[in-house]
Amino acid sequence: MIVDDSALYRQMIKNVLKGLDGVEIVGLASTGKEAIERIPELQPDLLTLDVQMPQMNGLEVLGEINRLRLPVKAVMLSSLTSHGAQVTMDALLAGAFDFIQKPNSPNADDNRNQLEELLTEKIRAFQMSQKTIMPSRRSHDAPATVATQSIQNNNLAESASPSAETPTRTLNSNQRIDAVVIGTSTGGPVALREVIPKLPRTLNVPVFIVQHMPPKYTHSLAERLAESSQIPIHEAVDGMKVEAGHVYLAQGGLHMGLETRHFRTFITTPNAPPEHNCRPAVDYTLRAAGKIYGGNVLSVILTGMGRDGTEGCRLIKQMGGKVLAQHPYGCTVYGMPKSVVEENLADRVVPLEKMATWIVRLVEKSQSLPS
Repeated sequence: MIVDDSALYRQMIKNVLKGLDGVEIVGLASTGKEAIERIPELQPDLLTLDVQMPQMNGLEVLGEINRLRLPVKAVMLSSLTSHGAQVTMDALLAGAFDFIQKPNSPNADDNRNQLEELLTEKIRAFQMSQKTIMPSRRSHDAPATVATQSIQNNNLAESASPSAETPTRTLNSNQRIDAVVIGTSTGGPVALREVIPKLPRTLNVPVFIVQHMPPKYTHSLAERLAESSQIPIHEAVDGMKVEAGHVYLAQGGLHMGLETRHFRTFITTPNAPPEHNCRPAVDYTLRAAGKIYGGNVLSVILTGMGRDGTEGCRLIKQMGGKVLAQHPYGCTVYGMPKSVVEENLADRVVPLEKMATWIVRLVEKSQSLPS
């Protein structure tokens, strides 16, 4: 279902979606109120939902969807403004599947082509998320239930039960953890909101986060995470000094690198080519962390589409570092963690609600080891 107060955009989106296999347009709505009224009748799986609309904006529509428990997801369409970025971030944290930035080129053909590319990517990700068979929760005493044979074969699955502890590949090594790198994409804001606020202010290592996002939006994400976190959170900027006990979120549209000067570590934000069609890219930051910290890196791969982070995790493992992957249950899209697991790179597969506990446990245990 297409929801937008602009007749031009409704038509543009309709023209794009008509050409996608496996997609049926069940209706159009020009207001949020109309959309809410028609969802029970039309039963769409997904909305394309304009963020900024009069009377009831996209965030308010999501609020009504949640209140009424309507079984529908939304891809938000946002304009590139500070207000639009903030509302979009709030929408993602409220459960929107993902978002795209409305093209604003003076050339109509360029706008349509860009819209087609962006929408196709998000629709395909949503279709993938619908096809993934997720495990059901079990009782606290039950063994782990996992979604892929690769996890079963490698015996890497942390129990799906929040309280269970299932021994897997040993994580006891003589390697310290001096830095944590977290990579995520689709569904990342919600996953990060689950993990980052649970990290204590006393965590004695820096945490670097790469969330696939365009410019402007990462600033809003850093602000929202900071509101509920004990640990200081910064949107990474070029030349920023890295300190233990701080979180650095890669700036949208720029890779996050690291360099040492006078025995101190600093952030770099090179405008290098995208990797996996992403900038920032998880692989880029993992390589940078490997150069600075060697094998003393814990890599954490959360929900997301694609393979970004896989080769970086391979490098970290070769250096002697550790890798945690999010359990498929709770992933918006089980792509990035799945790739790491299938390549036999994950030391442990962890449910999202236990990821912070594992990060803190491994870091604190390693701090007793010599540097």
